[in-house]
Amino acid sequence: MNHVVLNGRLVRDPEIRYSQGEKPMAVAKYTLAVDRRYKKEGEQTADFIRCISFGKNAEFAEKYMTQGRKFAVEGSIQTGSYQNKDGQTVYTTDVIVNGQDFCDSKPAGSGNSAEAATDSEGFMSIPDGVEDEGLPFN
Repeated sequence: MNHVVLNGRLVRDPEIRYSQGEKPMAVAKYTLAVDRRYKKEGEQTADFIRCISFGKNAEFAEKYMTQGRKFAVEGSIQTGSYQNKDGQTVYTTDVIVNGQDFCDSKPAGSGNSAEAATDSEGFMSIPDGVEDEGLPFN
C-alpha cells in the first residue's frame, strides 16, 4: 500500500499551471516543511517534501494555500527520474495529493473578528460584560 499523510507548513505559495487542450486542468506544485518527530543535535529539524495536486485539489491550493499556513495533505508517493541539461540523471520523489485540508485558523485580518482576537496560543479573551451563566464550562 502506498499511502502518506503529512502535516506541515507551506514553504512558499503554490506554483499553479493549467494543462493545454479542450478541458484545461489545474496543476499545483508546492513544498511542505514537515517537522521531524525526533531531533538530533546538528541535524535538520524538518523535511521539505514536494507535493503535486491536480484538478479540484489544485484549484483549492490556488485559492487557499499561502506561504506559512499549516496544512494536512494525504496522498501517495511517486518516484521518477529525468536527464538534466548536463546529461545527469536526477531522481525525484513527490507526493501526489488526493486530499488537503487546513490545520490552522484564518490569518489575522482575514475578515473574521473572533479569530483575529485570539492570542498567540489560539485562545480568545472573553469580553467584559459576558455573564458567567452563558459560558459552556460552568
